[in-house]
Formats: sequence, structure tokens, C-alpha cells
Amino acid sequence: MKALVALILLVQLPIHQAVPAAPPAPLGCDDLESEAAAEFAVNYINGHSHHGYKFALNRIDNIRVLSQGLNNDIIFLELDLLETTCHILSPTPLANCTVRSFTQHAVEGDCDVKLQKRDGKLSVLASKCHSHADSSEDVLQLCPDCPLLASLNNTDVLTTVTAALNDHNSKTADAYLRLLEIGRARIQYHPAHSVSVEFAVAATNCSAEEAKNNVEACQLLPDDQSNFGFCTATRVTRPSEDLRVDCQLYGHQVPTLDTPFPSAPGVTYSQPGQDTSAGLVPSAAQGFTNHNLRLSHNNPVASESSSSEFPTSVLSAKSVAKRAVAEVAQHDKVPRPVGFVPPPPPPCPGKIRHFKI
Repeated sequence: MKALVALILLVQLPIHQAVPAAPPAPLGCDDLESEAAAEFAVNYINGHSHHGYKFALNRIDNIRVLSQGLNNDIIFLELDLLETTCHILSPTPLANCTVRSFTQHAVEGDCDVKLQKRDGKLSVLASKCHSHADSSEDVLQLCPDCPLLASLNNTDVLTTVTAALNDHNSKTADAYLRLLEIGRARIQYHPAHSVSVEFAVAATNCSAEEAKNNVEACQLLPDDQSNFGFCTATRVTRPSEDLRVDCQLYGHQVPTLDTPFPSAPGVTYSQPGQDTSAGLVPSAAQGFTNHNLRLSHNNPVASESSSSEFPTSVLSAKSVAKRAVAEVAQHDKVPRPVGFVPPPPPPCPGKIRHFKI
């Protein structure tokens, strides 16, 4: 009899156990938590880039979260970025940096970032990016007279940078400046032939006057005294010649735990013995119109498809889900009766903050 009662109680035991809680709904690309992770990732990308300009978030393409236990998540982000006018050495906060307009021949960045969120604190585990300029055809279609990006080692570009830096150094009473890298260049052929350039510079331990006697003795200042800057210049060769130059030094930046000296990561300096005032550019820029983020961010494990955390079945399910979203979008093009309420939009991709390339 006791055995029978025990058996009945054993059978009924699962009925009284707590029902497991349903898993949380997946994050949408425009959710506050997703945006916070994206902001952290973008700051990491800008802080660890070695060339070019800071990038701003344009859209969150996708987000995936994989729980690793209590208060411990792995987050995979797919981000669309746009180049700003702030060089990576600039102390200007990203929020105050202007995104280049479409007609300025915009540059887009595509990034995969793998993060960990442990006890509410985010950290980046890996990043993988690629950046590219918009097609010339797209720019000319909207703005036929807009100048287009030119190769950073184009002869006209190098000549303009050389002339601009020499012009500045010949007129200043301050420190002699050396070229760090050419950031971007555009050439316009009609109605006038002009070359516009942007380039990063650094102060040396010589005054411009001292450099006239022995320029080879002028060395870049050490990290604890470094003073970086940025120059813009436009050189017109036809119908008449004209050169306009503007150089601004940022002043020495005091490093913090989150912001190291600008020279680390910094930019690649030219080899010793080369006169960087003569328009020489880092090898990374040869033949390209923009500095590719891939040079600084190329860790394959940043991509969800290359990560060991996600089993094949999960990735396959994601592909099926993407196809389903596309099919629904196509299906929604069919005319609907009056009063039809469309389903809510998919949680990803998110909103476009600036414009789509």
C-alpha cells in the first residue's frame, strides 16, 4: 500500500513543478539595448583604427544574442557606417563630427563586431570591417558637376599636398609640420581644373625657420609632447592658378585609460630618411581612393558565421528566417483590401539614420 501511494505521488510530482520561463524575445535592431551595443562598437572601431576618418553609425543591420549563463551574453552585430569629416587623430567627439554628404562622394563601412556583455558591462572581442566609396556613377547621376574621389597617390594629388604643406611651412612662425598621411582627395575637371586634398600632419621639434637650414634634423615630437593636426587645401591650375591652404593643430592630447595617445593606434609614419613634407604617403594608401577599415579590423571570428558559439543549425535557421522576411516583403506588394492592417515590420534591419548608399 505504501509503495502504491509513493508511486502516485511520484507520478504527480511534475505537475507541481514550476513551468520554465519563456525565453526573452529577440532584440530588435532599434531597441535601446541594441543601440547601446552599437554605439560601444562604433567607438571601439574608431578608437582602434590606424588610418583615415572616424565613422558614424548609419544603421544596425542585424543583432544576435547568445546567452553564456547568468548575466553573460555574446552579442553579434552587423553595422552600416558612414565616414565623417573628423580624422581619427581629431579630439572632436564623434557626436560633433559631420557625416559626409552623398554629393561629397561618401564612404560606407560595413562591420561585424563580436561583443561580450558580462554583468552589464560591454567589451569587444573581435571586429571585422570593410569600407568603400560610393560608385562614381551614383554621384554623377545626382550631381553631374561634383568632383569625385581620386587615388591617394595620384600625381596631381601628391603635387597639391606638397605645394600646400610647403606653402604653410613657408609662412608660419610656429613649428615645422610633417605629413602623416593623405586622408582624401577629389579632382574636378570642369568648369575649372582643381584638386582638393585633406591630410594629417604632426609638429616637429623645429620651428619653420630652423627647418630651412637643416630639415633632416627636424623630428616628430615624442608621445608625451605630440601635437597632431589636419590640413585642407585646394589648388586650381586652370583657367588661372590659385592655392588655398588651412592647417589647424589639435594641441597635445592628455591620454586617459580609455583614450591613449593619438599615436597609438595613430597612423603609419613614412620611413626614416624620407621627407614627408614632399607628399609621400603610407603604403596602405597606394592606389586607393579611401583608407579601408579592413586594414585595422580584420578578425574573422567577429562574424557570426565564423563563430564557434553558433551551431550550424542556428545559422541555417537564420538564413531561412531572412528568406522568409524577403518573401513576406514580396508578398506585401500584392494589393490589399481597404482596412487591411499590415503586420509589424521585422525587428531587423533597423532604421537608416543618414542615407543609404
